[in-house]
Amino acid sequence: MAAELFQATGGRMEQMEEPMGQARQMSEMQMSSSSTSSTFTSSMSSNKLRKVSQRLSRTTDEHSGVQAKTSAVVESFSQVQKSLHLPEGESVPDFEVKLRPITAQEGDNAVFKAKVTGNPQPSVNWERASGCRALSDTTKSFYDNINNQHILKIKNLTLEDADVYKCIASNKHGEATYSTSLTVTENPALDFKKKLKKRSVEKREEKRPPTEEEMLKILAGADKKDYERICAEHGFTDFRGILKKLKEMKKQVEVEMVRVLKPLEDITATADTNVVFDTILELKDPNIKMQWFLGAELLRVQYSHGKYEVKQMGTKHMLCISSVSLSDTGTYTLQVADKRLSARLTVIDEPLKFLSDLKPKKVTERQTATFEIRLSKKTDAPLIWKVKGKEVKRDEKYDVSLSEDGLTYTLKIKDAKVSDTGDYTISIGDLTATVPLFIERIPVEFTSHLKNVCVQERGTARLGCEMSSKDVHIRWLKDGCDITSSRRYVFVREGKRVEVIVQDCEQTDEGEYSVTCTQDNDANEYVTSAKLTVDERFATLQSSMSDAQCPTGSPAELCVVLDDEKVDGVWLKDGVEVSELRGVRVVKQGAVHKLIFSGVTDAHEGKYTFRAKGAESEAVLTIADPPEIDSSVLDLLVARPVTVKAGQTATIKIPFKGKPPPKITWYRDGVEVVEDERNKVERTADGTSLVLSRCVREDSGAIMLRLKSDYGTAVANLHLNVIDHPKPPQGKVEFLELSGNIVKMKWKAPRDNGGKQVTSFVIERRAAGKKSWTRAGEVDSSTIIFSDDKVEEGRVYQYRIRAVNAEGMSDPLETEEVRAGEPVEPPGTASQPQVSNITKDTMTVSWTPPAQDGGAPVLGYVLERRKKGSNMWLQVNNEMLTDTKFLVEGLVDGVEYEFRVTSVNRAGAGGASPISNAVLAKDPTRAPGLVRNLRVSDSANSSISLRWSPPEQGDEPSGYILEVRPEDVKEWAKATKIPIAVTAFNVGGLQERRKYHFRVRAVNEGGVGEPTELLEGVLAMPPPVAPRFDLQGKLKNPVVVRAGSALGLHLGFTASPTPVVTWFKDDIITAGREVITKSRTHSQFLIPTSQRSDSGVYRVHLKNDNGEAHYDVTVRVTDFPRPPKNLALEEEVPSTVTLQWDHTPDLADDNEGAHYIILKRDTSTASWFTVAERVFSNKYTVTGLLPGRKYYFRVVARNSIGDSEPLDSREPVIMAKEKECIRSLCLKEYASKPRQVKPTFLLPLKDHAVRRGHDCTMSCAYQGMPTPRACWYKGESKISDSHRFWHSTANGVCTLVIPTCGAENSGEYTLVLENPLGTAKCSCNLVIFDKDDMSLLESLTKQAYKEKLILQEVCFNRRHD
Repeated sequence: MAAELFQATGGRMEQMEEPMGQARQMSEMQMSSSSTSSTFTSSMSSNKLRKVSQRLSRTTDEHSGVQAKTSAVVESFSQVQKSLHLPEGESVPDFEVKLRPITAQEGDNAVFKAKVTGNPQPSVNWERASGCRALSDTTKSFYDNINNQHILKIKNLTLEDADVYKCIASNKHGEATYSTSLTVTENPALDFKKKLKKRSVEKREEKRPPTEEEMLKILAGADKKDYERICAEHGFTDFRGILKKLKEMKKQVEVEMVRVLKPLEDITATADTNVVFDTILELKDPNIKMQWFLGAELLRVQYSHGKYEVKQMGTKHMLCISSVSLSDTGTYTLQVADKRLSARLTVIDEPLKFLSDLKPKKVTERQTATFEIRLSKKTDAPLIWKVKGKEVKRDEKYDVSLSEDGLTYTLKIKDAKVSDTGDYTISIGDLTATVPLFIERIPVEFTSHLKNVCVQERGTARLGCEMSSKDVHIRWLKDGCDITSSRRYVFVREGKRVEVIVQDCEQTDEGEYSVTCTQDNDANEYVTSAKLTVDERFATLQSSMSDAQCPTGSPAELCVVLDDEKVDGVWLKDGVEVSELRGVRVVKQGAVHKLIFSGVTDAHEGKYTFRAKGAESEAVLTIADPPEIDSSVLDLLVARPVTVKAGQTATIKIPFKGKPPPKITWYRDGVEVVEDERNKVERTADGTSLVLSRCVREDSGAIMLRLKSDYGTAVANLHLNVIDHPKPPQGKVEFLELSGNIVKMKWKAPRDNGGKQVTSFVIERRAAGKKSWTRAGEVDSSTIIFSDDKVEEGRVYQYRIRAVNAEGMSDPLETEEVRAGEPVEPPGTASQPQVSNITKDTMTVSWTPPAQDGGAPVLGYVLERRKKGSNMWLQVNNEMLTDTKFLVEGLVDGVEYEFRVTSVNRAGAGGASPISNAVLAKDPTRAPGLVRNLRVSDSANSSISLRWSPPEQGDEPSGYILEVRPEDVKEWAKATKIPIAVTAFNVGGLQERRKYHFRVRAVNEGGVGEPTELLEGVLAMPPPVAPRFDLQGKLKNPVVVRAGSALGLHLGFTASPTPVVTWFKDDIITAGREVITKSRTHSQFLIPTSQRSDSGVYRVHLKNDNGEAHYDVTVRVTDFPRPPKNLALEEEVPSTVTLQWDHTPDLADDNEGAHYIILKRDTSTASWFTVAERVFSNKYTVTGLLPGRKYYFRVVARNSIGDSEPLDSREPVIMAKEKECIRSLCLKEYASKPRQVKPTFLLPLKDHAVRRGHDCTMSCAYQGMPTPRACWYKGESKISDSHRFWHSTANGVCTLVIPTCGAENSGEYTLVLENPLGTAKCSCNLVIFDKDDMSLLESLTKQAYKEKLILQEVCFNRRHD
C-alpha cells in the first residue's frame, strides 16, 4: 500500500519535474551570469519569477492530493552604481554571504541570512517580489552583531508566505539586490487540526479509525516527535508498523534526492601546485547539506585560511586545494545525503638540489661581498649560512634575503674586512656547500701628515696625523728611539687619527718625531715625521699688586696677573722670601699668582714683593680696624640715662677701640656740640669725654657720640636728664562758671615738669585793688580744675596757679580779673504769633516762649493787635498773660488784623516778637462737594492722564487732591505734594502693565471734600496697537558677513502691548549660539562668531493680543573658499594640457561670482604665473606650452572674501617634443616648378616689453627658396645652440622663446636668414620690467595686437601656398 502511495506521488513529481527543471536551469543561468558579469548586472525581473511560481503552484494543486504553495527555486543578483567616480576607499554595496532558497512545511520557521559589504555602510531593506503583499506580522528582520549578518526570520509559516524575497542594500554610490525563493508545503497534520476545530452544530457522525494508506498520508508532513500523538488522536493502533513503512518511504525518497552525473576522479599532482576535485550532481533539494572529508576527518573550509575552497557552478561542485604538499596526500570524500563520492590525491615531491655553483670570492677591503645560491624547488627547511663555525644572522653587517619566488638565497657581507676572510658554508636539509672569501688589503695612506711644531717653554705641543684606515698598528719614535711606552707623553687615537701630546715642554723635548704604521697581511711600513722646537718663555705684568689695608683678623690677599700662565715667580716680605710665615699661603692659578692671609695680624704688616722671569711688583699691607664701642657700654648708656641737678657739672666718658684713631664728634638733640667755656670735649687714644658745666634744664636731651674713620663708623646714644622745678601751667585759664556762689576755672599742665613728676597745683587769689595773695586751695596733679565757692557775688577777683614737684614750685600763671556773678537782663523775643479758630468777631492767638530768659524766669506776656496798614498797636490783655494762648474778642467783621507778643522777667520787658500774618475776621468757608465726571483721557507705559469737572455743591474749591494706589495695595498715596489747580493731570512714574485706582478730592479753606473714585482700575499701557515693523533703519537684505565676524540683525517695531518676539532660522526656532536682546521697540539677533552653517533665512515674528507680523532676512555667511580636489592632467593635444578637478563645495553657495584661477610654473623657476582667471567650470585647457619643458599646474578658488588653499599637481608634466615626420608613408612627391628666392622678411621682428619672470616669444614672417638657415644672436653672441633658448622655423615663420625672463635677458636680438642666394638680417629690442612699470606695458599693447593679426594672416597664406 505504501509502495503504491509513493508511486503515485512519484508520478506527480515526474509531471512537475519538467517545469521545475526549467526553473532550475534559469536560476543556474542567472547565477552564472551574475558571477561573471561586470559591476552593472541585471537579472530576470521578479514579475516573471512570480508568474512561474504561480504556474507551478497551480500545477501542484491540480496534480497533488496534498496541497502546496511554492515559489520556483530562484536566485538572482543585480547591482547598480550611481556614482561615476568612486572616491578612494569607498565602494558600491555587495553581498559577501548570499541568500539561499528555502523549502519548509507550513508551521515551521524560515531564516534568510545575508552579509553585506560597502563603504559607506549600506542600509538594508527586505521586500517581497510580489509587491502587493507586505511582510507578515510574524516576520522579523534584525542585525546579528556577532556574525555581522542581516537576518530575516519568518515564524509559523503559512501558505501565503511563499514568495520570492529580496534583500536590498544601498548607499550613496549605488545599490545591490539579491533575490531568492521561499517554498511552503502544506502540513497535513495542521490541516487535520483545522478540520478538528470546525465542528458542525449538527449531530456528529461516528468516527472510524483511518486505514494504513490514509495514516501514511497524514504523517507524511508531520514531525517525527508528533507521530505517536497523531496516531493516538486518530485511533490508529499499529504504531510500530506505520513507523517501519515511513522509514522505507523516506529511504526511497532520499535515494532519489541525489543523482550523480559525474563522479570524483583520482588526481596525481606535483608539490606546490593547485588541485581541483569536481563532480556533477543533480539535487532535488538545493539546500541539501554537503560535507568534504580527508580520510575520516571533516574539512573545516572556513578555518583553513584559504587552503581549501568549495565552489559551485550550476550542478558542478568543486573542492579547490591550493599549494599541495606531501601532507595533503590521501582520500577525499564528498558526503551528500547517503551518497559518498571519493577520490585519491597523490602528491609527488622532487629531490632538493643546488642549481648554481658557488665559486671562491675575492673582494677588496671595504667593498660588499655577495654570495648567491638557487634551489631547484621551494622548501620549508631553513637555509643556514655559517662562517668559521658560527651561524650568520641578519644584522647591520650581514644581509640575508630570499627572492620573491622563494628559490634564490643571497648573503651580502657589507664593508668587508680582513676578519671576514674564511670559508662560508651553506646548508639546507641534507645539502651542504662551502665557498671561500678572500680580502685584499688597501695600502695605508696619510691623509694628513705630521707637521713641524714650535712652542714656548712650559707650553703644550701636539703632533698628529690621519691615515686612510683605522685598522693599523702604530709606533711613535723620537730621534729614532721608540717612545710608545714612555709616560712623558700622552698618546691619543680616535678612529683614523693619532696624536702625541707633550705637556710642559722643556728644552730637552726638542727633536724629530715619527709615526710608523703597519697592518695585518701587509709587510710594508708607512712613516711620516716632523720636528718639535721649544723656545724660552718670558712674562710681563698684566695686573700688578696694590697696597692693602685690612682689619685685624680678617682675610686678605695680594694678587699679580702675568701674561703667561706657564711662568712661575717668588714672593718676598721686606726683602726676605716668604716661606714659613704663619697664616700665609702661596697660590698659583694659571697666570694668576696670589699671597693669601687667613687672618691679618700685626706681624703681617710690611712691604711685599713678587718676582718672576721678566716681571716684578710691590705692595704694602697695613692694618685698618674700624672704630668700635663695647656693646656692654652701649647697653648701659641706654638703660641708665645720665641725671644731674641744675647748676651741677655733667661728665660723660665713653671708651672705644680703632686703628687709626677715628674722628670724634658729640651731638646734643642732633646738633653738634661746639666747645666753649661750658662745653668741653676730651680725647684719648682709647676713649673720649664730654664735660657740661653749670647744667640747666635746657641741656636735657639725647646725646650722641659718633666715631668715624676711613674704615668704618661707630655711634653711641644716651640721654642727659637735668632736674629743676617745673615750668608754670600752660595757656590762658578758662573760667567754666562765674556766678554769685562759685567761680570754676580750668588750666593746662606745664609743658616741662622739670624732670620730676608734678605732685600738685597751688591756687592763690586776691581781690581787685589788693596786692597781697591768699591761698585759695591746692589740688592733686591729676586734676586741672578748681572751684572757689568762697566768693562774694558781684565782686572782682584775680587768680594765679603754680605747679609743684620735688624740686620746688614753678613760676605762677596769673588770670585776668573776673566777677563773681553777672546782672540779670530782659528776656529774648517770643516766636511769631499764629492765628486759628477765626470767626467774624473772635480769633485764637498762640505763640512759644523766648529761647533766652535773660538770666531770670519769664514772668508773663503782653499781647498787642493792630489793623493791617495801621501803626497804632493796642494791648489786648489788661493783666499779664501767663499762658502762651489767648482768645481775642471784640473784633470787627471784615477787618484784617495783625498781632505781636512781648516777654517780661524781673529785669523788665524784652523785645517784641515778629508780627503775625494778617488775618481776616469772618466766619469759616464751607468745604467743597464731590468732583464730577472723573475719567481717563490718555495712557502710556508709565503714565495715565485724568480729567474731571468741578463740584456743584459747597464753596468753590481752591484746588484738588489726586490720590492713587496700585490694585494690590490698600493705602492711598497723593499724586502731588500740593493741591492741583486745574481739572486735569498726568500721573507719571507708573509701572508698565500694572493696574491702578484713582480718586480726586476738592479742597478749599473750608476743608477737603469727599473723594470721587474711578469705578475700575486702569492699566498703565498705551492704547492697543497691532505689531508693525519700523524699517527706517534700512536693514540690508540680504545680509552678507564673513565667517568669524559678528552677525547682527537689528529690527525696530511698534506695538502695544509689547509683543512676544520669536526668531526663526529656516522655519525652526533658533536655540544655539545666538544672543537675543529685546525691548519695547526693537529686537537684536547677535551671533558673536559666525560660521558657514549660520547661512539661511532668518525670520523675526511679533505677536500680541491685537495681531502679529513677521519679517524675513536672508543671511549668507561667506569665508575663504575651500580648495578644489582631485586635480587630473591630460595632454590631449601637443603643447596643451587639460586640467580637470572636483568643484569646491563653496562655488555653488557663492552667488557673487566665485570662480577659479589657473596658474602654471616651469620647473626651472619658483614663480607661478597666471594662465586664466574667472574660470567657472571644473575643466580648463592650457595652451602655448613649450615642448620638452616640465610644468607644474595650480588651481585656486576665489570669491569675494579671498583665495582658497591651492590645489597643486603632484608631479610635473613633461611636454612632448616635436615628432619627426613619419617616413614610413610612401607619398607621391609633388613636383613643383623650380623657384629660387633670396631671403626677405615679410613681417620683421618687433620690440618686446616683458614683465620679469614671464616668457617672451619673438616671431617674424619670411620668404626664401631654398629654405634659408636661421641663426639667432643676442648682441654679438650666437644663441641658436644654447639650451637656455628654444627656437623653431616652420611654414615661413621663425620663432624664438625666452623662458622666465630676467634682467640679464634685456638687450638687442638679431635673426640672420641665409641661403645660396643671399642673406637677410632683422633685429629687435627686449625690455624687462617689474610689476610696477605697467605704463610701459600699456603703451605697447595696441601695437602688439596689430602685429599678431598680421602674423596670423601671413602664416595662413604660407600654408595655402
